[in-house]
Amino acid sequence: MLAAPVTLWSRGKRMSRLRAAVPPLRPSARVRRAFPLVLAVALTASLLLAPAAFAGALTPESGGSPNADAIHSLYVITLVIAVLVFVGVEGALFYALFKFRARKGATAAQIHGNTRLEIGWTVGAALILVGLTIVTFLKLGPIVDPPNSDANGIRGESGVLTASTNDITPPNGQKLTVCVTGRQYIWRFTYAVDCKNAYGQPYTYTRMTVPSNTTVVLDIESTDVAHSWWIPKLGGKFDAIPGSHNYTWFKAPAPPPGGKLYSGQCAEFCGRLHANMVAQVRVVSPAEYQAFIANLKGSISQANKQSQQLRDRLRKSGDL
Repeated sequence: MLAAPVTLWSRGKRMSRLRAAVPPLRPSARVRRAFPLVLAVALTASLLLAPAAFAGALTPESGGSPNADAIHSLYVITLVIAVLVFVGVEGALFYALFKFRARKGATAAQIHGNTRLEIGWTVGAALILVGLTIVTFLKLGPIVDPPNSDANGIRGESGVLTASTNDITPPNGQKLTVCVTGRQYIWRFTYAVDCKNAYGQPYTYTRMTVPSNTTVVLDIESTDVAHSWWIPKLGGKFDAIPGSHNYTWFKAPAPPPGGKLYSGQCAEFCGRLHANMVAQVRVVSPAEYQAFIANLKGSISQANKQSQQLRDRLRKSGDL
């Protein structure tokens, strides 16, 4: 009767002795020390293998429009000055820590102030701020004010339209207007003269198509919640607010054959599908843009006719 319990007890005792004799497998101290280094190398390699993820890591992206280039250059100037100040301050700190460190038999001098030094670094900081202010105001014009379209851009009745009085305007008053409307969760682009009376004008979703070397003014609004329009290489971000109109501009250079695509995304959390609210701007030649608009108008007109024909058939059949 006691054979089975005794056998189980003896087996358990043998297993306990075995566990005590064989230590658990644990990574060596060398492996534990090397793990953070291996992890850092792996993360660095993943960034290097995905150049798009590294784009604009230190400075804003640029290259697609003069205002984006001006933002980039202003940022670089500010960054360089900040780095110089940081290096100077930290260098003085480490010099003081090394030069005046505690030594045996030495008594530290008690310094209660240095008027010249205090005045010097106060004046120096003020001059740095004044310099940054001057540079910022010099760069603000090229960032905010749209220039004229180039000679090889769209002109006159081809698509550049006379500016209205309530938005930004190039010096010669000629521009291409695109109405940017944010909706949960998609961007709509209407190609119209007046965005407040844009009914019936050609439109696209998600991807905007514009001509190169042409000043494009964006009239930005929202129909529901706050969104934020941002194509990094084409300039700064601008909010899309319900009941309000914001304005920005860009002028993209001539693209390679087939056009060039600039990508961005809504930059303000607008709901559960915010991550899906992407935006694209496709830059083509002026001739390709004219063909695109003509084809878009034809496609919309054909779709309207087909819709009307379907309504007529439903009405005749009594289903409508």
